[in-house]
Amino acid sequence: MGATPAWPPRSAPRLFVPGPLTAGSPVTIGEGQAHYLLKVMRAAPGDAVVLCDDMTGEWAAEVTAAGKRDLVLEPRERLREREQVPDFWLCAALLKKPNFDLVLEKATELGVRRIQGVVTRRCVADKLNPGRAMTIVTEAAEQCARTALPELAPVERLETLLRDWPEDRVLFFADEQGGQPPAAAFAAAPGPAALLVGPEGGFDDSERAAIRAHPNARAISLGPRILRGETASIAATALWMAVAGDWSSGGN
Repeated sequence: MGATPAWPPRSAPRLFVPGPLTAGSPVTIGEGQAHYLLKVMRAAPGDAVVLCDDMTGEWAAEVTAAGKRDLVLEPRERLREREQVPDFWLCAALLKKPNFDLVLEKATELGVRRIQGVVTRRCVADKLNPGRAMTIVTEAAEQCARTALPELAPVERLETLLRDWPEDRVLFFADEQGGQPPAAAFAAAPGPAALLVGPEGGFDDSERAAIRAHPNARAISLGPRILRGETASIAATALWMAVAGDWSSGGN
């Protein structure tokens, strides 16, 4: 007799849905998510779907009914608790839309707790569509099996960000004019932390002076090359996760 297949199968689609989820309490899926399950994944009654609600964790659910435009899913068992998210914020200056989309996607994959769009003098954009941004981070979280979504903070101007900065959080400042080696700086201040990255063209002299004068700011250098804004955000976030985040735990 062959082995019983694992349930849910590893190929089961993943979706974030409003919570809280509980075993045996049906969830109705409509609109875009239903279209994805019905038309793309060809979901049918009896199929498995993995659900997350950003509250209670990850659940194995079964399709119990499928209509033309909606489905009913019933959570069967909780597979994982909601993950413990490292206390790290990414404060990134707004970039051209495709570039900032990449920042949103990769920051989510890397496990940041909060993403903050920042407007500076050299920004090429000064607005961010919250609904579109949430769609990007949600899809990224589904694809990389996160059980928590990053918080999307409202866009702020740099001067407002610095004025209202919390006293207990270190602000690592990616300064193209130089600073501490980042790994050493991250290791020395692993508590509540954030990374500030500039726009295309960098910060101007007055902005740089204001950041460096802030009592919580720690200037870091990201090497001898000038990195694009999206590259700097992704590279420095990955390094923080390796040095002070949850990469060293092996996922436990």
